[in-house]
Amino acid sequence: MGAGYALAYRVGLTPWERAGEAASEQLGRLMDREEHERTAPLGRALDIGCGTGRHTIELADRGWRAVGLDDVGRAVERARQRTGAASAQFVVGDATDLAGAAVGADIDFFLDIGCFHGLSDKEREHYGHGVTAAATPHASLLMLAFRPGHRVVLPRGAGNADVERALPGWTIVDEEPADTSGMPAPVRRTAPRWLRLRRR
Repeated sequence: MGAGYALAYRVGLTPWERAGEAASEQLGRLMDREEHERTAPLGRALDIGCGTGRHTIELADRGWRAVGLDDVGRAVERARQRTGAASAQFVVGDATDLAGAAVGADIDFFLDIGCFHGLSDKEREHYGHGVTAAATPHASLLMLAFRPGHRVVLPRGAGNADVERALPGWTIVDEEPADTSGMPAPVRRTAPRWLRLRRR
């Protein structure tokens, strides 16, 4: 999937960014919930697969010490040029090797909008190990994932069992359908949903 995303950013074909704008109200509500359950000041947040950094900067604006991580250098460069980018940190790195990406530890909140569901089984195992190693004892993770399915171009998706297998020290505590109003029809058919996880 990494090569596909790199090509998409090179040619400017990034429909997920348009979809993210359309679904901003739902994501804002989900972030509100995360913050409501915490006391100020908010801790560290890691936006895994941050793309051009829109959500990373939103996290920083909300008071998180936000880090955006993506393995596509072109996307990260665009993120660093966004208005408000100085309030966040952006790192070019691999979501399956968080230690190598040097994003640090003591992460209180992880945001994953479409990264995990495109990984292979082995990559998911590494992802889960890295997230758990970087997380605080009371960390949470908010993940957008397609339902699993056999697809030629789109990510293969992930079921709840796939997520729990890769993150054995975590529990899915909430699930809700994602706002698909800004998504193309083929993506809407993947029935994406938000999963919220907490460390056990």
